Amino acid sequence: MNNPQRYHALDIFRGMTIALMILVNTPGSWSFVYPPLRHAQWHGLTLTDLVFPFFLFIVGTAMMFSFSKYDFRRTKEVYQKIAKRTAIIFLIGLLGHLYGTLVHGREIENFRIMGVLQRIALCYGIAAVLVLRFKLQHLWIILIAALIGYWQLLLWNGGYALETNFARTVDMVILGSSHLYKGTGIPFDPEGLLSTIPSIMTVLLGFFAGVMIHSATDQVDNVKKMLILGALLIVTGWLWSFVFPINKQLWTSSYVLVTGGIAFMVLAALIWVIDINAVKKPFFAFEIFGTNSLFVYAASGVWTNTMLWLQVDNRSLYSFMYTDWFVPLAGNMNGSFLFALANVVLWWLILYIMYRKKIFIKI
Repeated sequence: MNNPQRYHALDIFRGMTIALMILVNTPGSWSFVYPPLRHAQWHGLTLTDLVFPFFLFIVGTAMMFSFSKYDFRRTKEVYQKIAKRTAIIFLIGLLGHLYGTLVHGREIENFRIMGVLQRIALCYGIAAVLVLRFKLQHLWIILIAALIGYWQLLLWNGGYALETNFARTVDMVILGSSHLYKGTGIPFDPEGLLSTIPSIMTVLLGFFAGVMIHSATDQVDNVKKMLILGALLIVTGWLWSFVFPINKQLWTSSYVLVTGGIAFMVLAALIWVIDINAVKKPFFAFEIFGTNSLFVYAASGVWTNTMLWLQVDNRSLYSFMYTDWFVPLAGNMNGSFLFALANVVLWWLILYIMYRKKIFIKI
């Protein structure tokens, strides 16, 4: 198969990741969540722990196709475009946190600085500069050096415990404890500054996948190579995890390799099914989710905070809908799952209307 201008598999992969993100972010009650649909408490890996690295991997893959249109020219205009996109995504993340802080009546002094969109922005911006400045073989060297260096930093500076890890220490010094996430019981930000470094390497793995896809003259052969590379990354990450545990919140080097390997294999499988064998119709729903990915992430977060803020019978709208609509229908656990699924359907309908009206929000 010759190189097409656009690979539908990448759009489908993005859409599947967004749909899973909404599903795991909005259970009816956090007390009733099926184990695969919640993050590992500390060390470990669940289905939910794949969402964020998959999205960053896709950012890297798309980067290859985007920059190839300009022959990877390092012009002032290109760098300005990267800087502008980075700043806008970061600002949207900050505004989302500000909205959540205000509607829940929290003190602005405890405003959280980092977050998912902020990390996406930094990873995109830094990875974009790296792929423009360095050759492919040098990017591999950077990736290996960064992952080993991050391991050594954590190993010799507090280890891998929640309370003592070096990533937390850096964030406490630079950002301050009042501006960190506190969902773990103590100030610790899973999207902090130091752990952004290995997150950038996840983007680079996605870029390598994009290079393989873009440069291949035989996609069937390329799918085989991607599957093999994915398997090698998984095995390498798994072996590394015996001394450097797989941990999403620390974004450990073993986590980068295992999740990157899984992403390679999922994308390869989708290319085989969708782009090589032209089986597209069953994936249409996910294609819709992939059309306005950054918009739906930001908007769904605002919607969730709004549901938690609005009051019905002295309860939040969020709690009211879960307890009065979904629990009577399916019980606590299944009701919680159906609540999340209803949010997925709601956002699909919104995105479908935007798709039909050809509204695509680009940054």
